[in-house]
Amino acid sequence: MATTSGGSFWRRLGRVMGVTATAVVMAGCGTMGGTQQGPPAPQQTSAAPQTQAQAASPAATPPKVDEGWPRWGFTHTGVSANNVTREFEQVVAGRLAGTPMLQNQHIMGFGALNPEPYPGKYYWEDLDSRMNLMRQSKATPVITLCCAPDWMKGGPEGPTADSAWAEHLEDAPYPEFFDDFAKLSAAVAERYKDVKYFMVWNEFKGFWKDHSKPADFKGYTEMYNKVYDAVKAVRPDARIGGPYIGFDSNAGGDTELRGDWGVVNQNVLDAFNYWFENKKGADFIVVDGASVTDAHELLPDEFGAVAKFADVTKWLREKTGDMPIWWSEWYYEPEDGSTNWAEPKRLAVQAASMIAFASSGAATALYWNPQAKQGACRGCLWDPKSGSETKTGQLLESFVKWFPAGAPLDDVASSEPGVRVLAQPEQLLLVNTTDGDVTTTVDGKEYTLKAYEIKWSGR
Repeated sequence: MATTSGGSFWRRLGRVMGVTATAVVMAGCGTMGGTQQGPPAPQQTSAAPQTQAQAASPAATPPKVDEGWPRWGFTHTGVSANNVTREFEQVVAGRLAGTPMLQNQHIMGFGALNPEPYPGKYYWEDLDSRMNLMRQSKATPVITLCCAPDWMKGGPEGPTADSAWAEHLEDAPYPEFFDDFAKLSAAVAERYKDVKYFMVWNEFKGFWKDHSKPADFKGYTEMYNKVYDAVKAVRPDARIGGPYIGFDSNAGGDTELRGDWGVVNQNVLDAFNYWFENKKGADFIVVDGASVTDAHELLPDEFGAVAKFADVTKWLREKTGDMPIWWSEWYYEPEDGSTNWAEPKRLAVQAASMIAFASSGAATALYWNPQAKQGACRGCLWDPKSGSETKTGQLLESFVKWFPAGAPLDDVASSEPGVRVLAQPEQLLLVNTTDGDVTTTVDGKEYTLKAYEIKWSGR
């Protein structure tokens, strides 16, 4: 989530957690609660053929992706399963391997030390560790080519100092070092040949310090093109995407991309359009964003606001000639702490967000995992003590099983407007978006759901 302060609360915590002994302490996590029973696994977990889909949403066709593309996954942040004990890592990896999904890791920050502390001298230990975790868990691996070593952005050579993680991690390389960053990106691609997908940079960091003013989209595009050429030169099979820009929105304004949820910042559209028209190439489109406005508003309410995810996806599909649309990050809860939702409601809003991605034909949606080593961890994918699956983890895995990118969607409605439905030929998902019990008829069958209940049902 892009803001004038440089990123969401979760992301600012996650960027350096676990990197140094004096890294930011994970604070403010609420109680996770008990576990949620997920649906039984389908007999065949690979994506269905790309046929014309039928959905309650206006989106009609599945995205253009590889066969079996899981669509769903998560990004590793400052702390992950490889940062606890070997036994803990094996527990988490073994569980994740049961439902393989996308997993993403940055090359610097977010759990990885400076990969090139001196020009031409590489440090791969942290990246190797994360990539090994991905392999153990049978992930489809993704690498984000961000951030840049200090010496590329005005700092000294050598390992990154403790203070520099907080003060300069999100600085962009100076233009005279764009070639060096491209070389580093190529070195990453050469080392991790089992990684096919690469996202270039993250949220225009350093290229857009004041979101009330235009971004340096020319600078970003110049760097992107150098990275694209360098990676493709050593790995012609690599698939590369950008611009990884946050689609910020406000309550008011006058741009073409708007809805009841607000209006997308014109500076975002200008930056995206310039990059799209001047890029050397791209295999997929990367964006991120929140259903929340920059002023922490949920318009018209928390469930209505998630329509932004579908509307932006549809706009991008039309704008780009139906290229695969990747959401590298997505957020649905104000970062100012004003909501304090109970866990059932938070999960219901998350499920409604994921319905918006699926129904609009998003190719990929990566959950930003705010993992911690200890304590209660609101929204984490696994329990910090046992490594067992949380409600959030169960929800993500259920979407991987039943709604991968190629799954055909059926047009199924609820008799009660407060219940949202996502359906494919073998499974129904129902989400009660109200704070009371609701009885509804869906697909010819009557269901009763408790307040904010998420229910899976075979068809």
